[in-house]
Amino acid sequence: MLRTAIAPRVAVRASPACLFARAYSSAVKEYDTVIIGGGPGGYVAAIKAAQLGQKTACIEKRDTLGGTCLNVGCIPSKAMLNNSHLYHEAKHNFAKRGIDVGEVKLNLAQLLADKDKAVTGLTRGIEMLFKKNKVDWIKGAGTLKSATEIEVALNDGGAQTVAAKNIIIATGSEPSPFPGFEIDEKQIITSTGALALEKVPEKMIVIGGGVIGLELGSVWSRLGAEVTVVEYLPAIGAGMDAELAKAFQRSLSKQGIKFKTSTKVVSSEKKDGKVVVSVEGAKNGKQESLTADVVLLSVGRRPYTEGLGLENAGVKVDAKGRIEMADEQFRTAVSSIRVIGDVTMGPMLAHKAEEEGIAAVEHITNGHGHVNYNVIPSVIYTHPEVAWVGKNEQQLKEEGIKYKVGSFPFAANSRAKTIDDAEGLVKIITDAETDRILGAHIIGPNAGEMIAEACLAMEYGGSAEDVARTCHAHPTMSEAFKEACMAAYSKPIHF
Repeated sequence: MLRTAIAPRVAVRASPACLFARAYSSAVKEYDTVIIGGGPGGYVAAIKAAQLGQKTACIEKRDTLGGTCLNVGCIPSKAMLNNSHLYHEAKHNFAKRGIDVGEVKLNLAQLLADKDKAVTGLTRGIEMLFKKNKVDWIKGAGTLKSATEIEVALNDGGAQTVAAKNIIIATGSEPSPFPGFEIDEKQIITSTGALALEKVPEKMIVIGGGVIGLELGSVWSRLGAEVTVVEYLPAIGAGMDAELAKAFQRSLSKQGIKFKTSTKVVSSEKKDGKVVVSVEGAKNGKQESLTADVVLLSVGRRPYTEGLGLENAGVKVDAKGRIEMADEQFRTAVSSIRVIGDVTMGPMLAHKAEEEGIAAVEHITNGHGHVNYNVIPSVIYTHPEVAWVGKNEQQLKEEGIKYKVGSFPFAANSRAKTIDDAEGLVKIITDAETDRILGAHIIGPNAGEMIAEACLAMEYGGSAEDVARTCHAHPTMSEAFKEACMAAYSKPIHF
């Protein structure tokens, strides 16, 4: 009987190269789609990707999800706008409504704490949604190494390499700097500092009469600050219909906010605990010095691409620092990398970023996605609110499009009159031949909610008559929208 000889086992030591390859392979996590940035566009894209069956990760370096919007933007500012409005109402308007509350005092620390509570609740909610949908949150800063690989500097230390078939850049934006102003978030502040002032300034200068400046200026004006808005353009609310812009400025002026339009900011100097701002007339060059305790810089935002390593992957940016989009499927110059939100072209709005996030993921999954850029609403959450969508009169005149206008004042709306909040109007612009709604512009109570009706009508190519013949509940503010549509194609009933 033959016995098979068995060779003794010999220990074989792997070469250093093999060990490195093995360690590198185990360190790389592979995904179908990775999103860089956990703001409104990024986290929505991540959730949608996971819902569509993709193995998904989101890279975000903040300790909380939600990006600028949820942490130091849209959400905390709306909390402060709401509570400062309640304070102003209690202080100035409760008595005439038959509500006697005695002396009304501001507890700024509690107001800020309530704002923080709202932020915490919503950011934790996104974490729960990530867990529910099985999205991996990689906590750190991502840098592109190639068209399919990202190196993440982890917040807890060390690094992690991630590989992805598809990458979506959603890193958002940051406040634009202003020459001659050194931001310290105490006296010279951005929107971030304006959400955390420890006391109400006696005087505040707001540089920039856009959405952010007017909202936060309104907050501190209601709380007792003397607010002056300095705007280079002849009118506030860039992009707003001219008629509404004038009405809006009149309304805010009645509330005590001062305006210096057509005014150029030249320089600033800190002196004796104050900030002295030098300005001059944009047309006449007349020089003037303004003094304040706090200066809020709200001159816009710029794309945030720091540390992304775009050059490593061949991703291109334009002259304004925006990542270039190569096609309607949100691809960059590199087909495996897409871009959405503030970091690319288009309005810097959270809801625009969300729509792009969903559409980009749908393009990845099935080749189809949809964003109608003609129906992206804008809202200013002051009181009164201002909201608009589509074209304004100036734009239609420039484009040579014949149009009709129908408007209806809230002063003739029963609900608005009943609650004694009847300032403003609804303005509907339609195609002169087809009656199709081309634009809607609202200044008044609940404008930010009412604009959704215009968006829905425009998305489906609706006419003013379509809306006017749709039954609206009575008494509601929305009836003003209906009557404005009636005015566009015929005549309103109540005005």
